Amino acid sequence: MLIGEYQHNIDPKGRVIVPSKFREDLGDCFYITKGLDGCLFVLSPEGWNNLQGKISSMPLSKARGLQRFFFAGAVEAVPDKQGRILIPQSLRTYAGLTKNITFIGASSRAEIWDSAKWSAFNASLTQESIAEVMDELDF
Repeated sequence: MLIGEYQHNIDPKGRVIVPSKFREDLGDCFYITKGLDGCLFVLSPEGWNNLQGKISSMPLSKARGLQRFFFAGAVEAVPDKQGRILIPQSLRTYAGLTKNITFIGASSRAEIWDSAKWSAFNASLTQESIAEVMDELDF
C-alpha cells in the first residue's frame, strides 16, 4: 500500500527523485499517466495491468475516451541510480508541475502534484464533506 506525503523539487530537465519507500512498492519499472484533479497517477505494473484490463472490458463506445486519456501520454519510468525519473514535458504541463512537487500515496497508486495545487486541494476539503463520505462507508 502506498501511503505518505513527500516534498521534492523537480530540476530544469524534468527529473525528480522518487521517494525510496515508493520505489520499493512500485518496483524497478512503473507507469506515469495523467490523473484526475490535475495530478499525475503513478502505477505499479500490476496496477497498470489492472487499469488496462478494466478499460479493455468496457464497450468501445465508453472506453475510447478513457483509453485516450490514460494511455496516449503515459510513460514507462525506470529510476536511475540516484532514484530519479524523467517526467516528460507533456505530463509536467498537464499537471502544472513547476519546481516544488508533492508525491502522495493514495493506496494502490502514488500521485504527483504541484505542491501549491496539493495545498489548495487539501484546503478545499472540509471535515463535513469527509464525514459525509465516511458515513457511506459505515466507518
